[in-house]
Amino acid sequence: MSKPIFIEALNIAYSLMRARFWNLHWWPADDSFEVCVGAILTQKTHWKNVEKAIRALKKAGCMNPASMHKVNESDLATWIRSVGYFNVKARHLKAFVHVLIEEFNGGVAAMLEGETAVARERLLNIKGIGPETADCMLLYAGGRNSFIVNAYTGQIFLRHGWSPDAVSSNDLKSICETHISLNKPQDLLDYWQHYYTQLVVIDKTSFRPRIPNCIKSPLVTLLPAV
Repeated sequence: MSKPIFIEALNIAYSLMRARFWNLHWWPADDSFEVCVGAILTQKTHWKNVEKAIRALKKAGCMNPASMHKVNESDLATWIRSVGYFNVKARHLKAFVHVLIEEFNGGVAAMLEGETAVARERLLNIKGIGPETADCMLLYAGGRNSFIVNAYTGQIFLRHGWSPDAVSSNDLKSICETHISLNKPQDLLDYWQHYYTQLVVIDKTSFRPRIPNCIKSPLVTLLPAV
């Protein structure tokens, strides 16, 4: 396929974002299991609500695979009420820990081992885990080079003219993984982890779809001329 993005601009964009926001210390978690739980809880909700839910889970002694596997779904839903769709997410958490316990003896590392594509497909087969959630788990819990593409990425790339309207999420992921990889191999994981975080912050602070405030963005100089 053709390369519908400006590769050089992507690396310039990272430098501009990193200079503005520096290290955002993402993903905030005590261990890889907490990363996975947070990735499920943060679907369609603000992170501050996820933090409340995680604190409640810890207070209940439920922030570990064995305890979460044993607890009933209604109690789990009560503890995560701060997040949207808490009943659905409780069900998704239970599906995740069921596979984690029954197939991998509670080990996140074991669940994410093997080829990245195989581990990703393994996650996608669990009810409630979509591409973005799976990639979050792989990148931040597994330390795997799996670039995260979400609505934020698509909006920002489109607005800067780095991708056409018709590009799919899978194609955009493939493009990013191919071309946002110019750092030394040993630095690539850190690079991708920070890149995704910076894009999320850019979207939240500057590029909301209804009332964009592009002038506040460190990427304002990269916007196409109107």
